Amino acid sequence: MEIKREKYLSKLVSRMHNGLIKVITGIRRSGKSYLLFEIFYNYLKEQGVDDYHIIKLALDDRKNKEYRNPDNLYNYVKSKIVDDKQYYILLDEVQYASEFEDVLNGFLHIDNADTYVTGSNAKFLSKDIITEFRGRGDEIHISPLSFKEFYSVYDGTKENAWKEYCLYGGLPKILEYKTCDDKVSYLKNIFEETYLTDIKERNKVRNDAELSELLDILSSSIGSLTNPKKLSDTFKSVKQVSVHPDTLNNYLEYLSDSYLISQSKRYDIKGKRYINTPSKYYFTDMGLRNARLNFRQNEETHIMENVIYNELKIMGYSIDVGVVEYSKTENCKQVRVQAEVDFVCNKADKRYYIQSALRMPDREKMLQEQNSLTRIADSFKKIIITKDAVMTHYNEDGVLILDLFDFLLDENSLEI
Repeated sequence: MEIKREKYLSKLVSRMHNGLIKVITGIRRSGKSYLLFEIFYNYLKEQGVDDYHIIKLALDDRKNKEYRNPDNLYNYVKSKIVDDKQYYILLDEVQYASEFEDVLNGFLHIDNADTYVTGSNAKFLSKDIITEFRGRGDEIHISPLSFKEFYSVYDGTKENAWKEYCLYGGLPKILEYKTCDDKVSYLKNIFEETYLTDIKERNKVRNDAELSELLDILSSSIGSLTNPKKLSDTFKSVKQVSVHPDTLNNYLEYLSDSYLISQSKRYDIKGKRYINTPSKYYFTDMGLRNARLNFRQNEETHIMENVIYNELKIMGYSIDVGVVEYSKTENCKQVRVQAEVDFVCNKADKRYYIQSALRMPDREKMLQEQNSLTRIADSFKKIIITKDAVMTHYNEDGVLILDLFDFLLDENSLEI
């Protein structure tokens, strides 16, 4: 069973020979090593590059322990470069080498060497990793499997694939497990032993309980607006524990920095400005989120919203929560009301306003879902993604009603 991951391969190919260190980042177990050592390696071979000109080293392998010494690593690579032809340096788990930043910067001075690296500890997963290479790094961020990738190797209907994907997520290894118990065990173990351990060690978190409680709150309220102050109030009222908002803000940054969660800020569409707080937080992988809750809260409405958010991120969009303010009459008085747009998606000159609606059984529900969309005065496309669509179509108000599976399986569906 092989998943091509062509989107990420094309990104690597487009960055070849650009004079920068290609740094493959992403949440742990998302397939970084496979992308580099299998997919990209095979691409180089297909292009006629022989093994003598591919320097391939897995630094987490015990047999390569000597190369974790920075001088040994540098000298080993240099010794392999014996002619003027192009060489490709592929290093997996490069953080195992001490002073790896200096070593990689040294490789930049080798004119006929092109360097690609992955890393999987918390430091390497940090979003600011590129600064370690003094502006000479080029990040390729990899996500867990999209639904399309997941379905491409799934043996069953797309409806059953959707149920599995919503429950167990898109970490590639999940496809190797055949039983529910094995999948659950895998997700629970790596959440506790890998992700949390990395975050705690990198950021020297002293109070494990507070971080764990925060994760429980975020897992239970995906797609809900919150901020450190609201979270602090929740700790006080529900947990009877006082945690300062600044501490919780730091924890949120740690979780975002590790790519475990992602923040979506509020944007005033008419005023064309960001609203500082509150924000929404989504999980990078639904299986990890569900494992955190012991698979207790599997509400499809919120999970679908989270999946759509992740798919839009994979497509390369920056995503905000839209706010549309308007006036209406209540009890013979004019009042200001804020309506929400789930996703304001931007990429270059493209913008889409998107609502997630699991079901739209009647016109009343449709009007409710599109209320915020039809109050936006600009000409950018307004879309409702629903699992309830008979077929993808434009309604009489010019809103695109987009079938969920059309969106998930056709990357050009937003262009319809």
